[in-house]
Amino acid sequence: MTGPAVALLVGLLLIGLPISFSIVLVCGVVAFERGLPDMLIAQRLFNGLDSFPIMAVPLFILAGELMNESGITQRIIRLSSAFVGHVRTGLGQVAILSSVIFAGISGSAVADASALGRVFIPEMEREGYPRDGAAALIAAAAVIGPIIPPSIPMIIYALIVGESVAALFLAGVVPGLLLGLALAVIVRVRLRDEAPPTRVRAGRRELAVALRQGIVPLLMPVIILATILGGVVTPTEAAAVAVLYALVVGMFVLRTVSIGALVRVLASSMLLSAVILFIIAAANLLNWILTTDQVPQRFAAFVLGEANDPILFLLLVTALLLIVGCLIEGMAAMIVLVPILAPIASQLGIDPIHFAMVVVLNLMIGLITPPMGLCLFVVDGIAKVGLPRLVRRIVPFLIAEILVLLLVVLVPQISTALPRGLGYG
Repeated sequence: MTGPAVALLVGLLLIGLPISFSIVLVCGVVAFERGLPDMLIAQRLFNGLDSFPIMAVPLFILAGELMNESGITQRIIRLSSAFVGHVRTGLGQVAILSSVIFAGISGSAVADASALGRVFIPEMEREGYPRDGAAALIAAAAVIGPIIPPSIPMIIYALIVGESVAALFLAGVVPGLLLGLALAVIVRVRLRDEAPPTRVRAGRRELAVALRQGIVPLLMPVIILATILGGVVTPTEAAAVAVLYALVVGMFVLRTVSIGALVRVLASSMLLSAVILFIIAAANLLNWILTTDQVPQRFAAFVLGEANDPILFLLLVTALLLIVGCLIEGMAAMIVLVPILAPIASQLGIDPIHFAMVVVLNLMIGLITPPMGLCLFVVDGIAKVGLPRLVRRIVPFLIAEILVLLLVVLVPQISTALPRGLGYG
């Protein structure tokens, strides 16, 4: 890709054109300069989506939307409150535990931020927490959503490099729990003086009721992982099973999803799926252009000549992705950069599952990093506290998540022990 083409891409992004449209326009200009047929652009876009596993993405989105419409958010909150609501900063801890549980349903940080933010931000404010502090906590906790399985970014990463989806799902369990633990510590330290008095500990009967009501949302991630790990279904088929489960629960068990609500859920799921899938298609087109220019090969030769130590390479990748994640949507950045970086990591002997977790965790942290952190905009749309206040409040949470990221970078076993222990690789 020539210098003018890169300048055009940057210019389109700076004026606010969506990244997928910017990529397609620039690739079209490059194809025109080379005298390539117009139909080639359409073919490459189609080839980017011509994959059976990629069907898991819209299916998991639909399953998460159905479960959210079913009213399971309140059940998750009651379950979390029964276990940790009595501790100091209890409602903040409930928000974090709810995010961990909700992560096993949605697979999306934006979905978590939207669903939980509408409940927790006003509730925490009523209990005396500062509104900007509550909003920052919800945004930070939403990052856990794509780390704990199921995870839409993990599916996309697996499609790019040909890795096992089940292995990547398992790799996210421990890092996701560490993120929750780190946020709980920050809440305890930073919001302790602003928190209301502690509540009475839930009794056995209350715990039993909360568990009985919470079993419905808790079963979904268990079904997904159990069926995939047991070899019963593929990840795409597991996504279809998740949709069926969510549909049955919403329409026939809880009876909270009406026909009208189902139509609304289908429409919103199709819209979100279309956005994500077009980003995937556009990034595939850009990858083809870059490959024909031998950009990955030249970049690999440069990196291997300058940084041939695995740890140094991972730290450089971490710095690069944290910067990129501030400016570009995470999945688009992943589709563009992973085909370039993953082969280098392989040549340096870095475990592919470990590298996958480093990449995904990096780019998901970008969701709460200014100026383009998507979760910041979602949460501010609910809290309406203004981005400057929200950014100031989120800094301690952001630092905590970066420390977890560095721990994952330096200790590969955090992400590899579980999948390797269960026979993946």
